[in-house]
Amino acid sequence: MNPTPDYIEKRIVLRAPRERVWRAVTEAKQFGTWFGVEFDGEFATGTRLTGRIVPTQVDPEVAKLQQPYVGIPFEFHIERIEPMNLFSFRWHPGATDLNKDYSAEPMTLVEFRLQDVEQGTLLVIRESGFDAIPLERRAEAFTGNEGGWTHQLKLIEKYLDQFSS
Repeated sequence: MNPTPDYIEKRIVLRAPRERVWRAVTEAKQFGTWFGVEFDGEFATGTRLTGRIVPTQVDPEVAKLQQPYVGIPFEFHIERIEPMNLFSFRWHPGATDLNKDYSAEPMTLVEFRLQDVEQGTLLVIRESGFDAIPLERRAEAFTGNEGGWTHQLKLIEKYLDQFSS
């Protein structure tokens, strides 16, 4: 039996129209503002980007938590973009050790799904594929991202409340 689950799933109802949430999730600059990353290009299906961790611009507490990781690069492979419904990418979870080469490891799949609800837009974030992460990193990667996605839900909510676009 594997004690680490294979996926993380988080849900939040955002008080914003679906189109606004979609832009916050799929435009690299907007995504980076709330998430805390700067990309070297735009999101497009099939592209491989490098992101560098920068402090989020929407929450000083979370920005402090991100500070030790500022400048750390990571690969971001855009998998699918289904307008107004699904945005997905692959990455190496917890790949923050600059002395380690993660390129041979499998990547997890992160999906952002949007759905209209009475109060606004339901955003479901699901990251799967932890079973394929090397055993020595699996639990730490899962735990870090499980907590990380909880923070990110709060960040996108604050972003949508604070920044109009």
